[in-house]
Amino acid sequence: MNEDIAAPVTGFEALALPEALLRVVRELGYDTPSPIQAQTIPHLLAGRDLLGQAQTGTGKTAAFALPILARVELGQFKQPQALVLTPTRELGIQVSEALRRYASGLPGFRTVAIYGGQSYHPQLTALSRGVHVVVGTPGRIIDHIERGSLDLSQLRHLVLDEADEMLRMGFIDDVERILRETPATRQTALFSATLPPPIRRIAGTYMRTPVEVTIAAKHRTADNIRQRYWLAHGLHKLDALTRILEVEPADASIVFTRTRQAAEELAGQLQSRGFAAVAIHGDVQQSQRERSIAMLRDGAIDVLVATDVAARGLDVDRVTRVINYDIPTDTESYVHRIGRTGRAGRSGEAILFVAPRERSLLHAIEHATRAKIGLLELPTVKMVNDVRINRFKRRIQETITDGELEPFKSIVAEMTADGSLSAVDVAAALARMARGEGSFLMTPPSREDRRPPPDEVPPPRPRLRRPREPEAGMTTYRVEVGHIHGVRPSHLVGTIANEAHLAGPQIGRIELFDEHALVDLPEDLPDAAIDHLRAVAVLGVPLRISRADPNAVHEEPSHRPAPGPRRGPKPFGRRPFRAHAHGR
Repeated sequence: MNEDIAAPVTGFEALALPEALLRVVRELGYDTPSPIQAQTIPHLLAGRDLLGQAQTGTGKTAAFALPILARVELGQFKQPQALVLTPTRELGIQVSEALRRYASGLPGFRTVAIYGGQSYHPQLTALSRGVHVVVGTPGRIIDHIERGSLDLSQLRHLVLDEADEMLRMGFIDDVERILRETPATRQTALFSATLPPPIRRIAGTYMRTPVEVTIAAKHRTADNIRQRYWLAHGLHKLDALTRILEVEPADASIVFTRTRQAAEELAGQLQSRGFAAVAIHGDVQQSQRERSIAMLRDGAIDVLVATDVAARGLDVDRVTRVINYDIPTDTESYVHRIGRTGRAGRSGEAILFVAPRERSLLHAIEHATRAKIGLLELPTVKMVNDVRINRFKRRIQETITDGELEPFKSIVAEMTADGSLSAVDVAAALARMARGEGSFLMTPPSREDRRPPPDEVPPPRPRLRRPREPEAGMTTYRVEVGHIHGVRPSHLVGTIANEAHLAGPQIGRIELFDEHALVDLPEDLPDAAIDHLRAVAVLGVPLRISRADPNAVHEEPSHRPAPGPRRGPKPFGRRPFRAHAHGR
């Protein structure tokens, strides 16, 4: 059964979800389900298997998380009732956090994310206490099955998230092993951006007459919108936003936050700094929302702080800039947000605040929208102060031009007549009175202000070195993916082995750096294979492979070099780098 016709747009209330989940959905500011949610949630609530083809960022996490939470039993439990398999630890953490967020109204609900690279102790502790839902990467899931710490005999729901990525990374045998460990009566949902033959084979073998839902990708952003991001560490986001609003010209701006509370707080902070700003969100009455939008349209305010739900359908000609103060967690929201500017062919600006730990979201947005987002250079303190001084001078000149100064001239003349006060002193005092509370000029942030939060501390300055010579029979290639893209050696092995038709042992040493990697491949690899690999992507980022410059200088690798052929992975399709827990 294939369903690719968009369901009518309705609210979440029409999806027959429990009230506890609907309340959380409303609190999060969601009012209308995305297409993947509208088309899959009813089938999953009915207990049917489902094969969903949808791109990353379409809202599919909620599409499978909400039905699982609606059907989970919260009473006595030991073995998990649901398992979500993800290709990477980063996605596993995101899914687990989303489950906790949606389940905030379900007392006693427990979930755990288990993946390689983390100590076994907290995972074993959580599993021994009992959890309702396990989220994990295939390698670590199998490790726990073999240890006896994970019992899937009572499993009712199984989700394979981004199945094509698990295939690309060489985890498909692990996935099938896990499927064989689960009851045949389980409900299975498989989500994948593409449906290559191996994924179709799994669906045919392990799923029971699944409903097939296809969501077309609609994520291109307008070419007339200039998109930039600021890497938010070492300076408070509010100070960065202040600099942008003061220095970078715009008729009007919409600043997006993730929650209603954040919108209210930010609007108040901006008002205290002298900006004409108001907040709109899901709790604001429609009449007040309309008044706020009218004020924005008429120029009574210049900054509107909004949540996603409050900005739906907003079209104001004056809006020439959108600022994502909180990065959206899906590309659909990002496209919707920046679509508030650049309307009807007009030019617009879109700025995205990205914390270091959110870089994977930035790359997901770039991949899904097929748009390169450039780096924003934050205005300096001097630039801000120059703008403030020039604005102050203009106001003085405008006041002099307007006249009406005679009563004040006589007062100033009287005060300076005996020479105890100069006209400059009096003018400065009047300016200070007009300014009110707060500093006129911005001061550079102190050392304490510049210190990033503990989870955003940048990596130490890299040590530079030259690459080592490849082993005999090998040539070193450079690929333009690295640590900041969330890539690990196992990703490269799985992708290159699959696309270049190589066995794992034919791939030599891999050194992973922040923004690129060095890979040793057979020196007799055909040019056609290299040409093909140039267009291949790993985790959504093109490899753009090229021969490495033997004289190039590189920083020390972000990870220690992966082993060469003698200690390499098994052939593609089996578990890559199992001994070293890469990618698990």
